[in-house]
Amino acid sequence: MSAPVVSAVVEWAVAVSAVVVSAGQYHFVPMKIFTIGYEATTMTDFLVALTRAGVERVIDVRALPLSRRPGFSKTSLAASLREAGIDYAHLKALGTPKRGRDAAKKGDVATLTAVYDEQLELPEAQAQAAIMLGLAAEKPSALLCYERDPCHCHRTLLLQAVGAGAEVVDLFT
Repeated sequence: MSAPVVSAVVEWAVAVSAVVVSAGQYHFVPMKIFTIGYEATTMTDFLVALTRAGVERVIDVRALPLSRRPGFSKTSLAASLREAGIDYAHLKALGTPKRGRDAAKKGDVATLTAVYDEQLELPEAQAQAAIMLGLAAEKPSALLCYERDPCHCHRTLLLQAVGAGAEVVDLFT
């Protein structure tokens, strides 16, 4: 992501973070953003992890919100989340293009990173990154993708690119 865009997004993120006044003092409280992957989990365990963390919105950052895992395709996932009292948003432009997904499956982090950096340069990805930060500022939110380990997932790359100053909490089931 270009430096001016990153700078603008970071400034905006700081602006939407909370400021707590205590005993006449102003304290900056960074925005907290959760991440979660659904690899090798059940819908029940997934919902328990979100609920225990106090997550009120899932932000799906998959390019293709489809899954062979029962319950994790967009429509059924949104329905299960709604039943649990959790909002759902899908931001397709924040997903990884096929070449990046293929690299991730092979454990090729260098290619995944290069492909995802290119993705984040796109105007639609930049716009959706700003939307994602706005949604996360409104209520406790978790970025969703497949990979259980955030080190092997683009959601970590996304937050490294646009989440400066945010507290990132990786959830596991």
